[in-house]
Amino acid sequence: MISAARREDIVGALRRGTVPSSGLDALAVGIESFAPTLDEELVAVAAGRGGFKAVRGEYGTGKTFFGRWLQERARTRGFAATEVQINETETPLHRLETVYRRLVEHLGTADTASGAFRGVVDGWFYALEQDVLADTSVDPNDAEELLLRTDALMEARIATISKTAPAFSAVLRTYRRALATGDSMLADGLISWLAGQPNVAASVKRAAGIKGDLDHFGATNFLVGLLTILRDSGYSGLVMVLDEVETLQRMRTDTREKGLNALRQWIDEIDAGRYPGLYLVVTGTPAFFDGPQGVQRLAPLAQRLHVDFGTDCRFDNPRAVQIRLAPFDHTALLAVGRRVREIYAEGRPHEQRLRSIVDDSYLDTLARAVAGGLGGKIGVAPRLFLKKLVADILDRVDLHEDFDPRRHYNLTLAESEMSVVERAAASATSVDDIELP
Repeated sequence: MISAARREDIVGALRRGTVPSSGLDALAVGIESFAPTLDEELVAVAAGRGGFKAVRGEYGTGKTFFGRWLQERARTRGFAATEVQINETETPLHRLETVYRRLVEHLGTADTASGAFRGVVDGWFYALEQDVLADTSVDPNDAEELLLRTDALMEARIATISKTAPAFSAVLRTYRRALATGDSMLADGLISWLAGQPNVAASVKRAAGIKGDLDHFGATNFLVGLLTILRDSGYSGLVMVLDEVETLQRMRTDTREKGLNALRQWIDEIDAGRYPGLYLVVTGTPAFFDGPQGVQRLAPLAQRLHVDFGTDCRFDNPRAVQIRLAPFDHTALLAVGRRVREIYAEGRPHEQRLRSIVDDSYLDTLARAVAGGLGGKIGVAPRLFLKKLVADILDRVDLHEDFDPRRHYNLTLAESEMSVVERAAASATSVDDIELP
C-alpha cells in the first residue's frame, strides 16, 4: 500500500520525466530477481564487511532507476545511502575530495531523503551522550562534565582515524563545543568543512586548529570516519552508488587513466577491509566494461570485474561482482505502464474512468507509438512513455470528463524534450535503423 503523498511524489517525477526519489519498489519491473542476493549482501555489510557491485546495462535499461531502487531498499533496512554522478569537471572519480563532497551532499536516511549529514553527526553526539549518562556516576545536570566525558568517548571511538586524520576529531570536538555555547555560525562553518565544502572562512578553521581545504587523502580518512559515525549511531552502513561511470571513456586520457586506477583502488581497499560498512555500487554501459576506452585499458581492473555473460541472461549469477540489466521489452513496458496507471488512479474521484479509458489496450497503443517514434528502440522508450502517459493522458482524463485519448490525442515527440540517446534513436533514417521484434 502506497501513501497518497508517496503516490504524488512518484507521479510528479514521472510527469517531469525524471526518476522518482521514493516508492520505486512499486515500479520495479525486471529487477526483482536481484533483490534476495542484494539483501544477503547488505546483511553481510551490516555485520562489518565491505561490499562492491558493478551494474552494466545499455542506455534505457534503467541503471539510474536500479541505483535509486537499491538506495531506497537499503534505507528501509537501516542503511544510509547516497548517489554520486561521475563527470569530468565536477566529480572526477580520481579526486576523492569531490566524490566525498557529493556523497555527503546527497546522503539520505529513512527519515531524511537527502542532506542528512548534519543530522547524522548530531545524532551521533546524542548517542555518545546517552552512553555517558548510562554511567550512574555522571551528573546529568553538570553540562561541563558531560561535555568532557562525551569528548573523551568520541576520541576513543575514532582513535584509529585520529592517527591519520587528526583534523577529523579536532573539527568534531570544536563543533560540539560550538553547539554547547550556542555559536551557530561557527558550528555551521565547521560542519561545512567536515562535509568537504571549499571556501570555509579562515576564522572557522583557526577555531579548530586546521588549515586549508579537505584534500584527497583527508577525504579517504573522513569517509572511514563517516562510516564509524554511522555505525555508532545505529545505522547498518552506507550504500554509495557511483552513477554514469562510463563517462570516463569520454574524458582526457590522463583523467581516464587516473579514474580507472581509482576504481581499482576502491575495490582493493574494500576487499582489504579499509571501509567496513560500505557497499559500493558502480553503474556503466557494456562498452565501458568491455570496450577499449574503458575497464579494459587497465588489466588489473578488467581482471577484477570480469564476468562471463556468454550464457542466456536467465542463468546470470546475481552474486557475481558484475551483474547486467536486461533491456526493456514491450512486455516490461506494458507492465510498468499498468503499475503507473494504478498508482495514479488509486483514491482519485475518477478512479474507474481512468482505468476504463486508459485500459491495457490503450497502453499497448501508446507504448508502440512512443517506441516507433524512437526508431523502434523499446529500450530507450520508458522515460518518454511514462512522461506522456502521466502528463498527456492520465492528467487530461482526470481533469476533463469528455477527453478520450483515442479521439483527442496525437502523440508528438519534440527534440527539445528528448535526451541525447533518445534523439539519436529518433533520428533513424532508414528501415535498417529500426529494431524489429
